[in-house]
Amino acid sequence: MSSYARLRSSALELFATRGFQATGIRDLAAGAGVSLATIYHYMDRKEDLLVRLMRESLERLNADARTVLAQVHTPVERLAALTLMHVLAHGLRRTETVVVDRELRSLGPENRESVVSLRDEYEEMWGRQLVEGAASDTMSVPDVRVTRLALLAMCTGVAYWYSDKGQLSQEQVAALHTDLVLAQTDARQDGHRVRLADLNLPPIAWFRDLVVREDG
Repeated sequence: MSSYARLRSSALELFATRGFQATGIRDLAAGAGVSLATIYHYMDRKEDLLVRLMRESLERLNADARTVLAQVHTPVERLAALTLMHVLAHGLRRTETVVVDRELRSLGPENRESVVSLRDEYEEMWGRQLVEGAASDTMSVPDVRVTRLALLAMCTGVAYWYSDKGQLSQEQVAALHTDLVLAQTDARQDGHRVRLADLNLPPIAWFRDLVVREDG
């Protein structure tokens, strides 16, 4: 594992458990097993590392969303595919999810703007499916913004409560969330309400492989 990979893993764990403000440079170096000189090779200040981690996470999430959207065709299928990917990503990559979710408050204005723009890009993909679903009369969406925020909050919550020691696998949890999203939007095909099992999506294992792959 490269020194940056060790630093990334250590920083995500420390930022997720202790918080950004409570984690010092020496903590990062000790956790990664690298020198302070190595730390400063990757950043000038601690916030630089946080921004890099958050941008990497959101850029990957956006790329994965575009990948799954290319596999399906209707707004209902696309919303279901986004849900499967989102729940699996947030359950299987929990530490980075928690860091992105909690530590936006720790960024200065310029860095915050760059990260928020990536988050908005992702949320817009969800919003687009809701708009198109409502327009095609295959979903009931009384308010696109509120619905989008509610669905994302529910699905992101997996990062905080899911445990692999529980009775359900991550794939089962993702499938249940997808059925909940379809029910909450009154998703329909040919005039009939649908569940995940009714849709022509890639198998859940394909989504899992996507979100756990090692880049590079």
